[in-house]
Amino acid sequence: MNPSRPYRKFNPQKKKIEELEQKSPRFKRIYSEYESMSDELWNLENTDVSNIPDDFLEAIKLQTSYLEDEIDDWLLDENNKIQ
Repeated sequence: MNPSRPYRKFNPQKKKIEELEQKSPRFKRIYSEYESMSDELWNLENTDVSNIPDDFLEAIKLQTSYLEDEIDDWLLDENNKIQ
């Protein structure tokens, strides 16, 4: 996790996320993928994107959004998803 990125959506829930990561390998994998995708999206959006296809950027945004939704579900209902 890169704490220097102020755009992180889930920073206020850091403690709960750390608990979920310890309890569930699946959540840990999902959150790790979210971190990677959001870092990549941030990098792409903050560089010269003229040579990057729009559909590629949209795919990254869509995947990041999907992961955010899944993480939100875990945070709202952590007891039902821990296995």
